Amino acid sequence: MTVLAPKSPQPDRPTSAQRLLAILGVFDTENMALSLSEISRRSGLTLSTTHRLINELRCWGALSRHSDGKYSIGLRILELGTLAPQGGQLREIALPFLHDLQHATRGNIHLGVPEGHDVIYVESLRARDTVPVPSRLGGRWPMHATGTGLVLLAHSAQEFQEEVLASKLRRYTANTLTDPDALRHFLAGVRKSGVAIVEGQLTLGAMAVAVPIRGPHNRVVAAVGITVPSGSTSPHSLVPALAAASRSISRALGAPSAEGGTARPPLRWRARAGLATRPSGPR
Repeated sequence: MTVLAPKSPQPDRPTSAQRLLAILGVFDTENMALSLSEISRRSGLTLSTTHRLINELRCWGALSRHSDGKYSIGLRILELGTLAPQGGQLREIALPFLHDLQHATRGNIHLGVPEGHDVIYVESLRARDTVPVPSRLGGRWPMHATGTGLVLLAHSAQEFQEEVLASKLRRYTANTLTDPDALRHFLAGVRKSGVAIVEGQLTLGAMAVAVPIRGPHNRVVAAVGITVPSGSTSPHSLVPALAAASRSISRALGAPSAEGGTARPPLRWRARAGLATRPSGPR
């Protein structure tokens, strides 16, 4: 009697949903617009399969096609992102105060929430005639690279901070804080003052000021920031309006105390050339 060898198990083929998610998953802040071949290579799918699925995603609004033939995340995905419990309710509550803040400061306004080692913008209001910054609704950036991210990191658990500091910290400009010791020093200042002030951290020529937003139990749940051209104004002149917006949003979210650390004049902590410094005297 002939005994047949058992067939080796065949690997499970990815489902249609897995293939669609694989395509959406190839986009990130460093790859916001990709060609068909790039999407195929990064997703591990054949060109024909990638082309077919991209057309389906375009019809639904999940992807958009540019004039140069490249694709990017569509508005339908961004709209869905605002419905997430963490960002949706917060955005709805905060939006009136953010508009008031932009009217008062004429700067770019960002509302960010933590997601892993990153900060995600659940709202981004662009101002006219101001410094261009690579921020948008749904944008994701490493915490160490933005003012809002540094605020969130400063108010995170010590273990989480050390986890982030031990990871590979990308340098976007010569001013990006990437040295762990300098970052620890900077974060301590942010915790004490309640304000993060950075210049050229993500974009040269841009200055950002950010403060925390608190929710129930007075826990920091988000951060709000302003970005203006470097040298256009004193960063401390922006703090009162930021603090007022933070208190109003925190109060609406149910924070037992909406004062936070921004009621006191902030320490002038700056990020310059990758080092956190504290000026010894008044400017």
